[in-house]
Amino acid sequence: MTSIDAPFYATVENAAEEARRLAAEGFDGVYTLEGNTDPFFPLLLASEHAPQLDIATGIAVAFPRNPSHLAYQAWDLHKFSKGKFLLGLGSQIKTHIENRFGCEFSRPAARMREHILATKAFFDCWQDGERLNFEGEFTRHTLMTPMFNAGENPYGKPPVLLGALGPKMTEVAGEVADGIIMHPFNNQAFIEQHALPAVHKGLEKAGKSNTDFIISLGAMIATGATEETMRAAKDSIKGLLGFYASTPAYKPPMEAIGYGELQPEANRLTKEGKWDQLADLIDDTFFEAFCIYDEPENVAVRVREKYGDMPNRISLYTPYATPEGFWAPIIEQIKAHA
Repeated sequence: MTSIDAPFYATVENAAEEARRLAAEGFDGVYTLEGNTDPFFPLLLASEHAPQLDIATGIAVAFPRNPSHLAYQAWDLHKFSKGKFLLGLGSQIKTHIENRFGCEFSRPAARMREHILATKAFFDCWQDGERLNFEGEFTRHTLMTPMFNAGENPYGKPPVLLGALGPKMTEVAGEVADGIIMHPFNNQAFIEQHALPAVHKGLEKAGKSNTDFIISLGAMIATGATEETMRAAKDSIKGLLGFYASTPAYKPPMEAIGYGELQPEANRLTKEGKWDQLADLIDDTFFEAFCIYDEPENVAVRVREKYGDMPNRISLYTPYATPEGFWAPIIEQIKAHA
């Protein structure tokens, strides 16, 4: 059965209450985004107060964090949640890595491949008793004394998922990760013609089957109980689509539907400080390619039509307010159609 996940926009102050609310709505899991709060801390509280939920970082930025830090954090959260934690990692873009985090950004796909392998080397050391002996081009980990050994995890090794969009990073996900987090800035043409072939290329490179590979897919959905709330949801997502369209790294999904020329125009608006004009670039064809827009009772059928049985997990991307209990029947219907 497909699991349905919700974005966890909680802070440590309201994480417990928000986790209980989302569990009551029927969500199977929650995922944090690395924005203006730490992506790990709220998950600890979510697991304590809504233990039925899977918890995930979706994503935590990998490069500013040492693989050893990631390994210890993932190990603790996986143990505390009784095996319900998924470590979702992502690369972010060059400007943020260099200027916000103050770290080096080069050959991101190769660097991410090592980052994941190094993190898993810690898991293998603690769980299987293997000697820690990872020597790569970007990172090196060869010392693990008994005092610092986290020991065997009764719930096994936490799965590592990679947020990927470009072909090289998507191939890395298939090769070394346990799953992929497909960015919500997606459309059917891009998924079928670019994303899935790259995943399968990585799986084949590693000699892995896709049987246990996790595909967590972000689905933008604009809906509402009234015409007014539906219009507000559409406006919210149009603004988000315009923001994504301004980023050069997100050009491939636009090219897949013949809108590649829109990217430089959106980028120009951001450089001119005209952020409020980005939504005006998004016409209905573009919007409907990237977003499911329908009345609540039709959302489940539309999700099934668009994504079929391809994803193991569907992350609802709904950056607008909805009343309490709004998503419960929709989630139930999505699961019934899965």
